[in-house]
Amino acid sequence: MSQQLRLVILALAYFTRLPMPQQHNVTADEWAKAARYLPLTGWVVGGWAALVLYVGLQYLPAGPAIVLSMLSSILLTGALHEDGLADSADGLGGGWSKEQALTIMKDSRIGSYGAIALVIALLLKFNLLSAMEPEYLPLILIAAHAVSRLAALMVMSSQRYAREEGKAQALASPPSTAGLLTGLVFGLLPMLLLPVQAWLALLPVLLVWVWFSLKLKRRLGGYTGDCLGAMQQLTELAFYLGIVIISI
Repeated sequence: MSQQLRLVILALAYFTRLPMPQQHNVTADEWAKAARYLPLTGWVVGGWAALVLYVGLQYLPAGPAIVLSMLSSILLTGALHEDGLADSADGLGGGWSKEQALTIMKDSRIGSYGAIALVIALLLKFNLLSAMEPEYLPLILIAAHAVSRLAALMVMSSQRYAREEGKAQALASPPSTAGLLTGLVFGLLPMLLLPVQAWLALLPVLLVWVWFSLKLKRRLGGYTGDCLGAMQQLTELAFYLGIVIISI
């Protein structure tokens, strides 16, 4: 249990801005194993966003409360996944070859494709959340953040890391069977808090996952850390879209 707790701390330290106890002498194998708890970090981020939303709804109209909830999740992760979406949009939109795409994605400056992707993603997220019934909205946030991070973990399980080096390389080893099962449990468990029909919202998630996974394989021959962030953002939006379509 102490070893698993260490892995949880590593995952939270990597994927969030939470102040975590410093872990010494972390091995490459431990970093790789910590990735299995990526969906668990979704519980934390989604739970924080849900709490901010719940409190906000007690004192504010739905619109401002949703904006504050969105902002809280961005601050908690340091915009890690939003940055990945912007960089991926710039690289895949502006690069003709794999090398060009990877070079563009590594540039810290945001381009037109990245800016457009961010604006559309944030606007779409706000409008989808605004279209939902407030009764289930906090639980939907927790499920969405967990499921979308499971989608990123599944990319790590099915493709190779596309760079020779990079920030995400420490976690880039494919998860073991036990690690993948752990991720599946933490990714799907929050779905049990929602009505049964909410499972239908996973269909758009699956479609987006397949589409973007094939795009990454064809364009880059694999994934980068930015691509994982983009997958998280895209599948989170797909989950919200599915929820709105089935109207729970």
